[in-house]
Amino acid sequence: MERPDPDELLDRIQRDEQKSQRGRLKIFFGASAGVGKTYAMLQAARRRRDDGADVVIGSIDTHGRKETLALSDALETIAPARHAYKGRLLAEFDLDAALVRKPQLILVDELAHSNVQGTRHPKRWQDVMELLDAGIDVYTTVNVQHLESLNDVVGQITGIRVWESVPDRVFDRADEVTLVDLPPEELLDRLREGKVYLPQQAERAVRNFFRKGNLIALRELALRRTADRVDAQMREYRADQSIERIWHARERIIVCVGCAAESGALVRAAGRLAASLKADWLAVYVETPEAQRLPEAMRARTFDALKLAADLGAETVTLQGADAPQTLVAYARMRNVSKLVAGGGVAPGWRRWIGPSTTERLIHAARDIDVTLISAGELRGAARRRDSVVSFAAPGEDERRSTVVSYAYAVAISVVTTAIASLLVDYIALANLIMLYLLGAIFAALRLGRGPGVLCSFLGVAAFDFFFVPPRFSFSVSDTQYLLTFAVMLVTSLTISHLTSSLRRQAHTAIVRERRTSAMFAMTRELGTALATDQIIEISTRHVAEVFQARAAILLPDSGEKMRQKIDNPNPAVVLTKTELDLDIAQWVYDRQQPAGHGTNTLPAAAALYLPLRAPMRTRGVLALLSPHRGELAVPEQRRMLETFAAQIALALERVHYVEIAQDALVSMESERLRNALLSAISHDLRTPLTAIVGFASILAEHDWGGSESARGTQELAGGIHDEALRMTRTMTNLLDMARLQDGSMRLNRQWSSLEEVIGSALAASRPLLAGRKVVAHVPPDLPLVRLDAVLVERLLENLVENVATYTPAGSPLTIDAMTVVEDSRRYVKVNVEDRGPGLPAGMESRLFDKFTRGERQSTQPGMGLGLAICRAIVDAHEGKIGASSRVGTDGRKLGACFWFILPADETPPTEIELEAMDADRVDPSPDLSGGAEHHE
Repeated sequence: MERPDPDELLDRIQRDEQKSQRGRLKIFFGASAGVGKTYAMLQAARRRRDDGADVVIGSIDTHGRKETLALSDALETIAPARHAYKGRLLAEFDLDAALVRKPQLILVDELAHSNVQGTRHPKRWQDVMELLDAGIDVYTTVNVQHLESLNDVVGQITGIRVWESVPDRVFDRADEVTLVDLPPEELLDRLREGKVYLPQQAERAVRNFFRKGNLIALRELALRRTADRVDAQMREYRADQSIERIWHARERIIVCVGCAAESGALVRAAGRLAASLKADWLAVYVETPEAQRLPEAMRARTFDALKLAADLGAETVTLQGADAPQTLVAYARMRNVSKLVAGGGVAPGWRRWIGPSTTERLIHAARDIDVTLISAGELRGAARRRDSVVSFAAPGEDERRSTVVSYAYAVAISVVTTAIASLLVDYIALANLIMLYLLGAIFAALRLGRGPGVLCSFLGVAAFDFFFVPPRFSFSVSDTQYLLTFAVMLVTSLTISHLTSSLRRQAHTAIVRERRTSAMFAMTRELGTALATDQIIEISTRHVAEVFQARAAILLPDSGEKMRQKIDNPNPAVVLTKTELDLDIAQWVYDRQQPAGHGTNTLPAAAALYLPLRAPMRTRGVLALLSPHRGELAVPEQRRMLETFAAQIALALERVHYVEIAQDALVSMESERLRNALLSAISHDLRTPLTAIVGFASILAEHDWGGSESARGTQELAGGIHDEALRMTRTMTNLLDMARLQDGSMRLNRQWSSLEEVIGSALAASRPLLAGRKVVAHVPPDLPLVRLDAVLVERLLENLVENVATYTPAGSPLTIDAMTVVEDSRRYVKVNVEDRGPGLPAGMESRLFDKFTRGERQSTQPGMGLGLAICRAIVDAHEGKIGASSRVGTDGRKLGACFWFILPADETPPTEIELEAMDADRVDPSPDLSGGAEHHE
């Protein structure tokens, strides 16, 4: 067995940590309906419930089966939500109710189910993902025909297209997959007995989907898919246990996505190949100048294919280049790709005379990369099984009108060129007139595009032949040499038109890129100088609106982490108003850190697109965008540009946030330093006169003034002065102690001490404060010795006792308990100080230990709120913890307060010989925070 690789161990630890924070997904997987997936799921759920787990049913489909109904009746069920759809109320899984209920385990049947319009997610598997993110375990069911990568295969086998599907990445992320298998004969028997569908439905199912051959094939698919998963688990286990050395070279596949109707089927075939090879895969589209001239309907097919590839787990990439094969192969070499998957084949018949096809050029360029070709016939068959092609809207009227106008201008250019040539025919040779028509074709291609340029080329040849070549005003040619002239003129004109149009398109693309880069640079430069959040919002919305021709809004969280629009009166021409924003969607995007709204898989019916502003540390807000051109934001280049803008905005927001934190921290540090210096100076200057006052008051209180009433009053007055002076002395001592603890001038004199002795000393010093109170101290005899500064810990206990004496009724008891506890594999000694007073104010449990914080907002009790702050400073110096809580009875009434602290006790005390050596080496004990002789408590 070899030494484990550290990177693999770290990766495994990170995966385990991520899994521990998410719920566990268990899928009951079967070849078809009726094999018993729901029944097996309910049985497993009841076993979990019997083991003590909190189990509920979120959604279940029993199909009226008595056995399944009996199992489901024994479990709690969340009531479904009702949604209006086409005049009817349809029951649907209530995701929000499940999140509020938050059980340990929830059953959500039919993972591939499509939700009714109006719900949060279009698909049920998206509901399941949100439940898992909330830490809820999920049991669900799915059939093999619902897996996206096997959708086409099942369609070929059964002849029936299943429209509801689940991305394979959801199936692969399941923590456990249980195969529920049933032989085809037994399944057919169950079907005939009415245990799967009603009799009428069962008879129709047997004739169509549930034929024996179909069931055998589906069973094999289910078994193979499960076996693939088991094999992956086995290899992962071998890698985790370092049973065999693992090389990090991995298969990587690129599928070449085009604009053909068969692109979807090609992507699915590549997905299946990648799954079988356990390889990473990428879907790459190369946008050439020719591709940019394609109709929007054909370009939309490309974007749909890229979106499908992303849903299947691929990384999608859009490249720019003039030569698609060369660009694709260069990118494949850069990404260390081992296989290319493409559609098509060699050019048939006469097309070989024109030149090699794109596929042949790809094969020739990728000499060191394996190229897998999927036959065009197979892809077209798969596309027909998916209703041939996706239905796209035809180009708009404006686009058609623009095309018609361009061709009309091409005709006008030919007419003008002919008119000019007719004026010059008597002065220049016919060969020179050809140059005028070539010039017209160049101008048409440059200004109007390729199509009008080609039309102008043909019209130029026809006009030159009709008007100027003898015999004139006839298409007859007397000299056959002119036929060669016409051919050369046409080829030259078409070539010039093509090159001019291509250059025009490339120049337009370069201009668009330059504008986007300039816009990004301008926004980044302005954001770099912004010093406030309002400036960032104004700069960002302005630039986003300019670049994407859309209205935008930036939503930021308030103190309660709720999304709000900070601008009260936005400019409606640039910024979205509050009525146009859906704060619920924005809140979901902020909480989940995933995009939602138009063009996404979450709430796609929303008018606006919502993107999270993810910064390195956390999500800073949400960017909302509403474009009048609905399809623009779905273009991959636009989406990547938008995500880049969002990243820059998030970085700017995070920078300003931390600048504000740094400024506040600097001001706080300076204020704290000044306050500590002032407190230290005051306490030093007041200690001497206070000591004198205490001494004089003590003398006056002990003096015999006689037995008269005035004498007794004088003696009581002297006693009061003595008590108040002592209280002020304690206050000054606390001020000085806090100043020393804060500026770091104090060093701990840590010795091995018995906590029982320290507690006894503290109680003895606090005897005047505890007059009339019953004090009970429980200190186990086996409590270990603790290495601590006994003077400081005694002060800690005195302050806690003083706090109890101040804020509890006179005569109420006090209990001190000491014990040994273990936290995070370390041993500590814990001390509880419990009283029988009114308890702690709600929400003040942690703030009580802040400086100058008191338990009662307008307290009549004297004090400055420093005692508990000193307690926390002493505990922190000992690397311990301190806290407080209210003691509550069974009826909900407060029984008092409990202050506790823990000190490390995992060190082993030294032997007597080691102690003697330590005593001999000890030279400089720590300063006495009690003030030495000046301390009178």
